[in-house]
Amino acid sequence: MIDLHCHILPGIDDGAQTEYDALDMACAAVENGITKIVATPHHKNGAYENPKAQILKYVEVLNELLGSQGIPLEILPGQEVRIYGEIAQEIDNGALLTMNNGGHYVFIEFPSSQVPRYAKQLFYDMQLQGITPIIVHPERNHEIQSNPMLLYNFIKNGALSQVTAASLLGRFGKKAHKLSVQIIENNLTHFIATDAHNTEGRGFLLQEAYADITKLFGTDYTFMYQENAELLLEDKVVNREIPTQIKEKKFLGIF
Repeated sequence: MIDLHCHILPGIDDGAQTEYDALDMACAAVENGITKIVATPHHKNGAYENPKAQILKYVEVLNELLGSQGIPLEILPGQEVRIYGEIAQEIDNGALLTMNNGGHYVFIEFPSSQVPRYAKQLFYDMQLQGITPIIVHPERNHEIQSNPMLLYNFIKNGALSQVTAASLLGRFGKKAHKLSVQIIENNLTHFIATDAHNTEGRGFLLQEAYADITKLFGTDYTFMYQENAELLLEDKVVNREIPTQIKEKKFLGIF
């Protein structure tokens, strides 16, 4: 399996703090059936800045360390970019890192409490450059939880999204769990990933999440998400189903 979202590079954000932590995470990932991880450290989120050149260097160093320890896991480069107004320009001048340095997909993180009003125009500008924004963990965003139409409009207009495995399993609360299921039901996400930060509270649950998806939605969904992860690493067009609006289910009877 491929994990597209993970904070395994040591000492550069709120994920692994030391090389020992990174090795522990790598072993836990392998135990969970993961063979490849895209390292996606935070960038421009107010606490951390991890430019492209630094991430590429750290990925190379960690792969060498894993090889020396005989751990069968490959680390690939990515970046979790907190949304800001100059993203389109900085992609254009090579300052930001696309997923696996492929050139066409970027992980975009919204602030947890809201969706900036300029996001629609920014995403439009990115797509004009041939860059597809991937909204990470939309199910944990408070404004999207209150108004899922925001996500529907982004997806309808060409953006992609990635749901967190732990959200689907209820580890981020009832609202995130409910919305994760609805997002999948309505074809509003394209990837499942761990967003792992450590081996305990924020660990690897990808195998469990895929088992849950298979149980709830069938094997076709699981295969689609797994294939999409492979296509993303190859910088190819990913599978998309026609998105639909999330509607609250109405119950029969008078209450």
